[in-house]
Order: sequence, then C-alpha cells, then structure tokens
Amino acid sequence: MAKIVYGLNMSLDGNVDHTAFAPDPALFRHFIEQVRHETASIYGRRMYEIMAYWDEDQPGWDEAEREYADAWRRQPKYVVSRTLTSVGPNATLISTDVEAEIRRLKAELSGDISITGPVLAGSLMPLIDEYQIYLHPVITGPGTPFFTSPPPPLRLTGSEPIGDSAVRLTYVPA
Repeated sequence: MAKIVYGLNMSLDGNVDHTAFAPDPALFRHFIEQVRHETASIYGRRMYEIMAYWDEDQPGWDEAEREYADAWRRQPKYVVSRTLTSVGPNATLISTDVEAEIRRLKAELSGDISITGPVLAGSLMPLIDEYQIYLHPVITGPGTPFFTSPPPPLRLTGSEPIGDSAVRLTYVPA
C-alpha cells in the first residue's frame, strides 16, 4: 500500500506561492532526489499546468534543472481536473470518482505518492498519510493557503533544515 504525502513550500504566513520564493540549490537538489524516489504524483489542474513547464527543455537550463526535468518526466502523473480534456506525456487524467480513484492508486501501488495542489489536498485530507511543509522565512500577504480546509489533528514527526533558508516539517495525522 502506498503512502499519500502532501508537501509544498510555504511562507511564514501560511501561503503557497511558487513565484514568491525559489528553492536554493540545496533544496532544489532535495526535490530532484525526492521526485526520483516517488512512485507517482497526483496534481490538481492548476499545479499540473505550472509543472508542465518541465515537459520541454528550456534554453538556459543548468544541469540541476535538466536532472529535475528528467526525473519529473519519468514519474507517472495523475491529474485531477473536470475541465481538462487531455494531459501531457506520462500523465493520466482523473475527472470522475476522484476519491475512489485515489483510494485505488493507494491500494495498488507501493512507496510514496505525492499530492500537489492545496485545493486538491484539501478535498482529499482523509486519504493523506503525511504532510511535508517546506517553511520559508518570507511573508507573501494574501495568497493561497497551504491548508484550504481545516486539517485533522497533526503530530510533528520530524524537522530538517534544508539549504540556507528552508525547514521541512513533517506531520502525520494524530
């Protein structure tokens, strides 16, 4: 049985915003290794559209960016959307019976399955086994919160500084 892990970068005021802060080289390396070892990823539409950037090589990419793109392209992806009619390479569209389909993936696969997208994660909280908050010392002001619905009671199971400015906080439902 797979473990569903919800993890994103988060500001001190609780928001996720991929434009407000970028990972330093150490955190980016951490993400490359994480994607390499995950069994699959589940994306909401908006997050998938952001991440689809990695589907095609971009001019000026450095070695780390090429490594990340390679790992991302190899990983099976599941995209939850009621509006998309197709998705890119190595991706499967889920448009109906979302909870049942995620339960099926969790039962059939082994390893870690990341779920990415705060709205999607908020709708599937009963299925999430672990939360990984990559906390950054920035204030974004109004934005999309990491938790879009009240989380269950959580228990801290780990904290790890990564790079010069982020700390990964790991929680499990209590």
